[in-house]
Amino acid sequence: MECTVRWHEGMSFVAETGSGHLVAMDGSPDAGGRNLAPRPMELVLAGAGGCSSFDVVLILKRGRHAITGCEVRLQAERADTDPKVFTRINMHFVVTGKALKAEAVERAVSMSAEKYCSATIMLGKMAEITHTFEIVEG
Repeated sequence: MECTVRWHEGMSFVAETGSGHLVAMDGSPDAGGRNLAPRPMELVLAGAGGCSSFDVVLILKRGRHAITGCEVRLQAERADTDPKVFTRINMHFVVTGKALKAEAVERAVSMSAEKYCSATIMLGKMAEITHTFEIVEG
C-alpha cells in the first residue's frame, strides 16, 4: 500500500492514494488552516468506520441476510496532551434490513472487531473500543 501526501497551502494537504484517489485534509483556523476539509484524525476515525462497516455488510450479505442499509456512528475521545491519540471510541451500528436477527448482526460486528477490521484492531492497541448496534426494519 502506498500514499503520497503533498502540502497544498496554509495547512492544507492533498493525499494521493496508491489506487489513484485524492483526499483533501486541512487544519482548524487556530492552527493555520482554513477548515476546507477534514482533519487528518477525522479521516483516521472515518477510515475505521468504513473498514468495520465494510466487514459488517459483507458478512451479512455472505450469510444471505436481507440487509438494505448500514450506518456506523463513531464517537471518539482523545488524550489531552500530545500525542493526542484516541483513548476511547464507540462504534454504534444502525443496520437496516428485512427480518434481520440480532444474533446475525452481533456476530458480524464481533467478527469485524475481533478478526477482520485492520483499522479498528490497530486502533484498539491504543484505545478502548466499544461496539453497539440496533436493527431497523426496512
